[in-house]
Amino acid sequence: MSTLPPPDDAARAHSERLRALIRERIAAEGGAIPFSRFMELCLYAPGLGYYSAGATKFGSAGDFVTAPELGPLFAACVADALAPVIRQIGPDAHFVEVGGGSGAFAEVVLKRLLALDALPTRYAILEPSADLRERQQARLRERLNPLLGDLVEWLDGPPQAAWSGVLFANEVLDALPTPRFTLRDGEVFEEYVALDADGRFVREDRPADALLAAAVRHVERDLGAPFADGYRSELLPQLPYWLQAVIGGMRSGALLFVDYGYARREYYQPQRSEGTLRAFRRHHVVADVYDWPGLQDITASVDFTALAEAGTGAGFDLAGYCSQANFLLGNGLAERLQEAEAKARDEAALQRLRHEAKQLTLPGAMGERFQAMGFARDVAFGAAFLAGDLTYRL
Repeated sequence: MSTLPPPDDAARAHSERLRALIRERIAAEGGAIPFSRFMELCLYAPGLGYYSAGATKFGSAGDFVTAPELGPLFAACVADALAPVIRQIGPDAHFVEVGGGSGAFAEVVLKRLLALDALPTRYAILEPSADLRERQQARLRERLNPLLGDLVEWLDGPPQAAWSGVLFANEVLDALPTPRFTLRDGEVFEEYVALDADGRFVREDRPADALLAAAVRHVERDLGAPFADGYRSELLPQLPYWLQAVIGGMRSGALLFVDYGYARREYYQPQRSEGTLRAFRRHHVVADVYDWPGLQDITASVDFTALAEAGTGAGFDLAGYCSQANFLLGNGLAERLQEAEAKARDEAALQRLRHEAKQLTLPGAMGERFQAMGFARDVAFGAAFLAGDLTYRL
């Protein structure tokens, strides 16, 4: 039996407002909308979507914990990995973070880059959520000295002017609204969301458009076998376009993505016949993604082979691919932990740091489920991906 408490009255009312909006969109669009559109509304509808409203998302009081929210170690290691790139580019280097979370990552990265004498000329946070932007601004005003605080800006959209530097995204790709597909008599269908007679959300399959159908066939060719009838999963045919859009006018530099997922042959295993889609609320996995829209995160794992294709297709070299554990260990985790332990105020602080390191690296926690992938154009990452290379899996 689930121990997940029911939403309170205010949360229920909020969810019902979003549910009503989605029903209106379904009615206006011919009785059904693509699942990707449903996911987009659930997560990003202005003022109502999960990432657009005011509830706490990250940490023990939220719905899930991301690596930067555990403590300073993750962001410090990322800074160590990216500092050589920033130095190669020189004084005009920019740092773009996609999806700033609570601001914890930016706080630690800027302090660490200062210590490494590798500060960028600007630190830009591309954050679509007005609520999260306010939280980030408040945190960084409080915790950064003016020298660092003055470097930070918030973007409404990707930088369009020519720029060089680094772009970083942690747990961003898993929240991109994803199409869902299935096979019927060998033909590709797309999953839609419709309404039953009582106004409840239900699944409905419709023939896929040319873009999704071609993407499914591309994956089948790569796997060397067709999907079985009834197989259902996620696929992001728009990923190359999203990547091109988010880098904007980037001329040279590096891209670094950290997320949970698999290489393609692991992602589309026959036994994973319902895909990877799931929802999170109050640190519980929720099987019903239609449940309580606006109150739970909806997410799907990342196909890292597709990401590699998108990055190289955008004109970057694949710099490396490895587990999060190997990425952090290869970029100074042991040294950063030792330094932090030396500054710990008491035994409780020491235990928190050691717990953080374990959560980031143990296979049963984040160490293997999360992976890192980097791309470079006219720069070199240095030693960032020397430990535990997984590119052979792609």
